[in-house]
Amino acid sequence: MQDIEAVLEAHKITKEEYGQIKNILDREPSKVEIGVFSAMWSEHCSYRSSKKYLRSLPVDAKWVIQGPGENAGIIDIGGGYAAVFKMESHNHPSFIEPFQGAATGVGGILRDIFTMGARSLVNLNSLRFGDITDSGKMGRLHRRLLRGVVSGISFYGNCMGISMLGGETTFDESYNGNILVNAFNLGIVKKEKIFYGRSEGVGNPVIYVGSKTGKDGLGGAVMSSDSFDDDSKSKRPTVQVGDPFTEKLLMEACLELFETDHIVGIQDMGAAGLTSSSFEMAARGGGGMKLYLDRVPMREQAMTAYDVMLSESQERMLICAKKGSEEEIFRVFARYGLDAVTIGEVTDSGKVQLYWNGDLVGDMPTMLVADQVPALDRPVKRPAYLDEIGSLDDIDDIGSLSSTEVLKILLKEPETADKRFIYEQYDSTIGSSSLTKIGESDAGVFWVKENDTALALSVDCNPRFCYIDPKGGAAAAVAEAGRNVAMSGARPLAVTDCLNFGNPNNPEVMWQFKEACEGIKEACLRLGTPVVSGNVSLYNETNGVSVFPTPTIAMVGLLDKPKNLLTAPFKKADDLVYLLGESRGEFGGSLYMKALAKKVAGKLPKLDLSLELALWNLVITANEQSLLCAAHDVSIGGISVAVAKMAALGSLGFEGMVTISDERELFGESFSRAIVEVPPEKKDAFEALLSQSGLNYECIGRTTEENLILNSISISQRELNEIYFDSFAKVMERDA
Repeated sequence: MQDIEAVLEAHKITKEEYGQIKNILDREPSKVEIGVFSAMWSEHCSYRSSKKYLRSLPVDAKWVIQGPGENAGIIDIGGGYAAVFKMESHNHPSFIEPFQGAATGVGGILRDIFTMGARSLVNLNSLRFGDITDSGKMGRLHRRLLRGVVSGISFYGNCMGISMLGGETTFDESYNGNILVNAFNLGIVKKEKIFYGRSEGVGNPVIYVGSKTGKDGLGGAVMSSDSFDDDSKSKRPTVQVGDPFTEKLLMEACLELFETDHIVGIQDMGAAGLTSSSFEMAARGGGGMKLYLDRVPMREQAMTAYDVMLSESQERMLICAKKGSEEEIFRVFARYGLDAVTIGEVTDSGKVQLYWNGDLVGDMPTMLVADQVPALDRPVKRPAYLDEIGSLDDIDDIGSLSSTEVLKILLKEPETADKRFIYEQYDSTIGSSSLTKIGESDAGVFWVKENDTALALSVDCNPRFCYIDPKGGAAAAVAEAGRNVAMSGARPLAVTDCLNFGNPNNPEVMWQFKEACEGIKEACLRLGTPVVSGNVSLYNETNGVSVFPTPTIAMVGLLDKPKNLLTAPFKKADDLVYLLGESRGEFGGSLYMKALAKKVAGKLPKLDLSLELALWNLVITANEQSLLCAAHDVSIGGISVAVAKMAALGSLGFEGMVTISDERELFGESFSRAIVEVPPEKKDAFEALLSQSGLNYECIGRTTEENLILNSISISQRELNEIYFDSFAKVMERDA
């Protein structure tokens, strides 16, 4: 082996960890073994910095079938069916190579779902970029990154026949050096047909299926567990290359096989490839495994055992089959033109043993590598910047713009403007089950034909809130994701998360992470939405600058009767419009402050989770009683932006007045609020329900045929549509 210090540096293994490895093996490790330990002990695979805090998250409810620890979470949705879902990051690869990085991120999350026995059906995504409005080099870079990421996502999802149901895309300078690409997928499975990623039964064969193995993606898990610098583009070879057509064949072959009785367990070869899949399956089964690596189908010459174990080539799975089932499994995959080869067997040795052309090249204890990774108790420190920004809640220096001018500015912001430039590249109608169009509803909703219900999905996080208050901001992300689901009429049930943070070696970043986990815990407990799966992405830092803390939350809710679907656009003129919840003129972390004062500062708006839950219950109940025509939560940009979006989406107008003491309160971002449209004949019934809710409310006006008039705001329908629907595309056309 070459100079050991150089080897350890290349694998991001410290001298202390190398000593632990030697103690575990009671000898010097081989290069293959160093590669395995490096991958399995990486932050990306082991969660060694975060597991201390993740353990506190609530994971149980009567509808939860599978919580964290498997490929994906599973909840019962009635009628003998279950929803399988998860969200994961592909941040570093997407920054280095946006098209392939984003595409393989989609491919990876799809495999996590169908490896559980489910047919992958719908996608969401959460994307963060730097300032795309910048006229210089940075703006051009992030417009290029956005185009590449969106193209990669649409390419893989569209080719696979997976409907894109919604998502969010936000922009801030904190992401100039690290974009975030978080992908979500959900599938449906019969409860008795759920499969798990484990190997059991001594002598049972271990079968490799899917694409051949190449050298693409080598070191991907380790790369994702490190910060960026000016030389990060040299890491391009660690980004995998995906083929959605092969993955489609792989999914169909696996689903066909799931209808038989041949499989004991199955695992996706994701991060760290064959290394993680083999060790995780053996660990979950509490046993061992022998692998004959030279039997693995390879598509490159002169590959080594190291290459085979660490490759992150896409579209591959590892199956633990029942002995005697091999030939039938081979026939299934042969019909789809895919490789299927027995490469090993299950043992009771408690070790994973690796052979290459007859030689033992790796002999490692399963549990010590996979399940007993040395956890890190990293130091935490409250960030000093919080003392500096906490008092900057004064918005008096913003100037004397009229409310109409302010609303126009906010609607032009890439964060709030309609993003059809992005979502029109996605196929949201594949499968004929989508009940909503992207952009028209707070949540994406699709029909579950198997039990004639519908599922509502939303993905949310406001990084500005998390920057000024990580705990409160994370709780607010849970609340908003649930609120969006409730605005569709569905009852929120469970969460998957994707926790994106900076460098864990920085005590201030670890404090942000600790606080965010506490916020998620408190919100999920109070709102009754357990965390059933998730992902942690650390080291989102370039040249010492970390991204804003971004604990992204995806919420899944159940709508018992699909016909009761509620959407955001105003439906017809002369309906009553109500503001639900209390407006307190809170501007901490608001878009108003960011867009006009160029600050991310202040105190987080007050979040009362009991009022949040009351709002959900009110909207859900009112919708069940057919009292509502439309609903939209009040969030970024406040009341004014919420009403403007409902008007623009419905091609209608509005005229009314909100009772406020200061016009600027139209742009405040107090939590637990919504705008709803009520037919005049339902007024008494709706207000009777309101009186029992404990919520503040006000009838603020009526829908009209055209034009938006709200307090002193006055915008023609034509100008409103031009601003809302065209602004984002104009930014993206600058250097297309």
